[in-house]
Amino acid sequence: MGVTAKEISAVLAAAELLYDQAQIQLALDDMARRIARDLKGRDPIVLCVMNGGIVVTGHLLMRLDFPLQLDYVHATRYRGQTRGGELRWQKKSTLALEDRVVLIVDDILDEGYTLAGILDCCRAQGAQQVTTAVLVNKHHVRKQPGAHAEYVGLTVDDRYVFGFGMDYKGYLRNLPAIYAVKAA
Repeated sequence: MGVTAKEISAVLAAAELLYDQAQIQLALDDMARRIARDLKGRDPIVLCVMNGGIVVTGHLLMRLDFPLQLDYVHATRYRGQTRGGELRWQKKSTLALEDRVVLIVDDILDEGYTLAGILDCCRAQGAQQVTTAVLVNKHHVRKQPGAHAEYVGLTVDDRYVFGFGMDYKGYLRNLPAIYAVKAA
């Protein structure tokens, strides 16, 4: 049996607010400045990682005032769950990545399995340079080797977080702030 809207409302009501909308907007402004400094004039391809990266990518794109191309990839380990499994590709980029600068944008860097798979795929397609931007980096020691982001907006402790693109069991991506599930 799936989760109910009532259960989701209870999780939200008990959750701890970590970052409000204003704090997130400042973090996005800072990320955009750093990305523009490094990628302006390099004709990058921005790859949004679906589904979580859609909110972050949309907000970030409005802050980047230089020519770029946009596409998306969809590789998932969670499929509506709170624990990840095997990486499954649902869509790879349709743009030719060979000899291009690629910026991968996602909501959160947790353990890095999904990001590592996407990085490997871009490099296998001959991308000249691949960089990553995540709104949230989760602090812990379980990250995959080489799993890091060049552009990070915010940092959270090792807790289950949701909002601003990140979900809780497929819900709450649409929240304008970032919350942590109440510890059991």
